[in-house]
Amino acid sequence: MITFLTIIHVIVSVFLILVVLLQQGKGQDFAGAFGGGGSQANVGARSGTTVLHKLTTVASVMFMLTSLSLTILISQPGVGSVISDDARAPVTEPVADADADPALPLEETPPAGDRK
Repeated sequence: MITFLTIIHVIVSVFLILVVLLQQGKGQDFAGAFGGGGSQANVGARSGTTVLHKLTTVASVMFMLTSLSLTILISQPGVGSVISDDARAPVTEPVADADADPALPLEETPPAGDRK
């Protein structure tokens, strides 16, 4: 389920980026970038809702829903990490020196409070 939602989330993200980049800005022309004739762009009549505006709204709502869903699913206590228990590094025992007598136990470090 998480994999499916992640794929949908990436697709919605790319779609949202493309839809936002396709829209025209409020200035809508080269003169608006430098302040020439910009009064109508700021206080003029508002244009009607276009298909791109509707697609942006739908894509942004889907983006938020998939983000929240992924966050909730990943934070559930039963879900493990990406690394499975089998793939984790095995715990190895300390290796004794070749010169050491195998009958003698390995030296242990004393607890932190006993060190002098």
